[in-house]
Amino acid sequence: MVSIIGILVVFGAVLAGFLMEKGPLLVLLQPSEFVIIGGAALGTLLAANPVHILKKTIASLSMVIHGSKFTQQRYLDSLRMMFNLFNKARKEGMVGIESDVEDPEKSPLFYTYPIFMKDHHAVSFVCDTMRMAITGGATAFDVDRMMELDMEVHHAGATDPATALATMADALPGLGIVAAVLGVVIAMSSLGGPPEEIGRKVASALVGTFLGILLCYGMVGPLAANITKLVEDENAYYHVMRVLMLSFIKGMSPMLSIEMARRAIPEHIRPSFQEVEKACRQRAEAATA
Repeated sequence: MVSIIGILVVFGAVLAGFLMEKGPLLVLLQPSEFVIIGGAALGTLLAANPVHILKKTIASLSMVIHGSKFTQQRYLDSLRMMFNLFNKARKEGMVGIESDVEDPEKSPLFYTYPIFMKDHHAVSFVCDTMRMAITGGATAFDVDRMMELDMEVHHAGATDPATALATMADALPGLGIVAAVLGVVIAMSSLGGPPEEIGRKVASALVGTFLGILLCYGMVGPLAANITKLVEDENAYYHVMRVLMLSFIKGMSPMLSIEMARRAIPEHIRPSFQEVEKACRQRAEAATA
């Protein structure tokens, strides 16, 4: 939502400055320029990307509106969930959590964390990793390598929407020039006519360049940058889960594994040791009761 407010501030400041200079606002309303630039920009997006990236791009725009889902509460819930899973594994053995990781939808443990369950890739990342730990055929190094490969592949796919929008942003100034050139051609064809008419057509042509540059640096470019940051937030979450599971697989206690993971959480949303300990203790006491 903050990004949307920022874009509105950009457009508002530009229009306010134009009006302060006594600029006629109606001159900027050139539907033909919008059609040329908007249509051409959409065409470049379609030409440069396959369908699955276009779908992810649309979904990513909704992420910009709602902001990052990896809040401090999300980390606390995830650490608490994994603490319960690790405690169960220590009490019942790794085989005791086999039913949980094999069918997480039916697991009483995972069922109490609906936000985590809605993130299908996060569920697969955790369950597939713990499944490898249960089989016992892979070393900690092997499991770590698997998680690293999974994160690399997912991160590469998650950055596709930002790359698509960045490509579109790069094309917008050039498309603005195309619209301006077309406007100049029309204006030149009117030479010999009333000066007012020629002036209006030249102004219309310049609006094309204005729109291309404004949309590039004031809207599409910032959206691409925001999506990139949201992807980095997601990658940071998977890194935390990677540190958490690898620590337990190497033989650390559940609480020490949780603390290792807490240290890997980005500093601006990292909960304190007391907050994590309190959250894990509350859940453990509730499970005992």
